[in-house]
Amino acid sequence: MQIIPISVNQDVTKGDDIGRLVMQAVKANRVSMKNHDVVVVTQKIISKSEGRVLDLSTVKPSSQALELARKTNKDPRFVELILLESRKLVKYSENLIITETKHGFVCANAGIDQSNVSNPGDNSVLLLPVDPDLSAKRIRRVIADTIGINLAVVVSDTFGRPFRLGQTNVAIGVSGIDSIKSYVGRTDMYGNILRITEIAVADELASAAELVMGKTERIPIAIVRGYEFSFTESNNAKSLVRDSVHDLFR
Repeated sequence: MQIIPISVNQDVTKGDDIGRLVMQAVKANRVSMKNHDVVVVTQKIISKSEGRVLDLSTVKPSSQALELARKTNKDPRFVELILLESRKLVKYSENLIITETKHGFVCANAGIDQSNVSNPGDNSVLLLPVDPDLSAKRIRRVIADTIGINLAVVVSDTFGRPFRLGQTNVAIGVSGIDSIKSYVGRTDMYGNILRITEIAVADELASAAELVMGKTERIPIAIVRGYEFSFTESNNAKSLVRDSVHDLFR
């Protein structure tokens, strides 16, 4: 397998076509896309293109946001956005708010980001795409329709983990590839039937891509080449979300 970093030197703005930007960036990096490539795109440039940048100075905090901000030592305007982007408050402590977003993701600050958004001193924040699966589908369609190849697209974002230190990239949007590879019903090397083994391949591809992306390198795109997968039009990243009935930690 290869993981190929694709740098983008321009700032992405509202209305930019990310599918076309991917193709232009690939060409500028003297790389070509091939059949069965997996194109991993960071959430940040998609959110910027979809106009998901907000200025905190335009936000008026509610009484609930003011109270939660007092308990967590956060900006009340930022807390208000967290509440607006969430359907459930999961946990909070000083300087930490964990929520379930409207997408179903359980993460810090409803996935709202303040890094790599604007210049220092600016009050801008970046919200998650409204529908990351649809964003991935649009990017894939533009590339496939333009250059006529079959590939998959994964939209990645950085999440923390409840039982391990450090963050890792995960898939929040998927198109063209099953998010999970199931081994249920197969036998292991000793002939035992596998009953629960399912691998979150979309998350693993997102994490692999992050190794060449970094956080300060202007590399929001990576091509993962050499991973064998079957194309699908019906899968999405929502299939990776454990529902609350089976989540023992909520």
